[in-house]
Amino acid sequence: MDTDGKVRVFMIFAILGAAVLLAILTAIFVVKSLIIICPPNRVAVISGGKGQVGPDGRKLGYRTVKGGRTIRIPLLEQVSWMDLNNIPLEVSVLNAYSKGAIPLNVQGIANVKVSSVDSLLGNSVERFLNVPHQSIAQIAKETLEANLRGVLATLTPEEVNEDRLKFSQFLIEEADDDIKTLGLELDVLKIQNVTDEVGYLDAVGRRRTADVLKSARVTEAEKQAEAEQAEADSQQRAQIAQAQAELKVVEERNLLRVRSAELDGIARASEEEARVAGEKAKTIAEQELELERIELEKRRLQADVVLPAQAELEARQLQARADAAHIIEEGTAQVEVFERLTDQYKAAGTDAHDIFVLNMLPDLIEQIVSTVNGIDIDKMTVIDAGGDGQALPGIAKQLPASVIAIAEQIETATGVDIMGPLRDRMAGGLRSGEALEPGEGAASAASPSAGAPALTETTSEADQIAVSEELDQVAAPEPPA
Repeated sequence: MDTDGKVRVFMIFAILGAAVLLAILTAIFVVKSLIIICPPNRVAVISGGKGQVGPDGRKLGYRTVKGGRTIRIPLLEQVSWMDLNNIPLEVSVLNAYSKGAIPLNVQGIANVKVSSVDSLLGNSVERFLNVPHQSIAQIAKETLEANLRGVLATLTPEEVNEDRLKFSQFLIEEADDDIKTLGLELDVLKIQNVTDEVGYLDAVGRRRTADVLKSARVTEAEKQAEAEQAEADSQQRAQIAQAQAELKVVEERNLLRVRSAELDGIARASEEEARVAGEKAKTIAEQELELERIELEKRRLQADVVLPAQAELEARQLQARADAAHIIEEGTAQVEVFERLTDQYKAAGTDAHDIFVLNMLPDLIEQIVSTVNGIDIDKMTVIDAGGDGQALPGIAKQLPASVIAIAEQIETATGVDIMGPLRDRMAGGLRSGEALEPGEGAASAASPSAGAPALTETTSEADQIAVSEELDQVAAPEPPA
């Protein structure tokens, strides 16, 4: 192929490429004109086509696109745009009467924007579509200023000036409904300045300033007094601390003296305990030594005293046993004698009582006579007072009476009736017809046995006769045992 052919081919391909490129660009332009891309800060309002249904169920003649894309129908739908950017406003009211009829001047700033909320976007589309921002800002400003005047009428100048946050909150709450009705949103509302032309706030400020200065002076005086009081308290605490320190030193010294005294006491006690322990040990040793001495003494006494005493005791016990055996034998013999006497008395029958009494009579008379053993009669003189020679016979006659009196004394002392058996015997002899002759009675009385007293004459009394007979029987020998 020659050069011309190559050029023609190249030209053909170039034309075809240009046509393709033009077709592509045309297609891109057509697609771009048909596709609507909405940025986040704008709202696309597409009108002329099939509309959408609003939040209240009302059918709208447009549709909106927020932050997305859509396709419009060429020649049938038209696209309009609304900005969602902030619209800054300067809000200012002059001579707006507050509560209390005080005129105030208020300056503030606000930021409003077209609302992107579906329920409010319809209001803004209907009111501000294709409206410049200046017009929207003017409408919002006038609305906020009207609401600002309304809020000022409910607040005092002090409340407006002092609590601006509260004032802003009241203003937002008041203007919110009106701003939303317009389809706008109130992002920020701040009060910058509050003034008045009558000097009310200045007077309040001066009064507050005076109160502040007064409070400052009072506070300063109080702080000065507090400082002086604190200084005095500090000095007092310092003095108290010094006094307490001195007291602590004194207490420590006292404690030191007490501790020293305690240690001295402990030392003395230890010394005393050591001394007492020494004395105790010495005493214990002496006691042990004394115990040894006692033991030795016991052994000596055992050998010298106890053993001989025991031997003597045993000898005496043996002697006592021998004496006891002799006494027992004598007692046995006496018992045997008493048994034989008893047998003899039983054999004597009725005369046993008389025999027993007569056996006892010498002992009784001996006991009676022993009462006058110390009386020594050297001589007895009988005086005959009548001169008839009857003095001596009278004394002789008293002898039987004396014997009877002695017998009565024996009966009173011992309960033994000696005269009873004599009287019974005399009474029995008289009943049997026996009679004593005068000569027989005298002969019987004149022949007593050994140891019997002699009767000088007879007496007619029965007792005297009984006594004489009893004396004769006493003189008779005792029957053999």
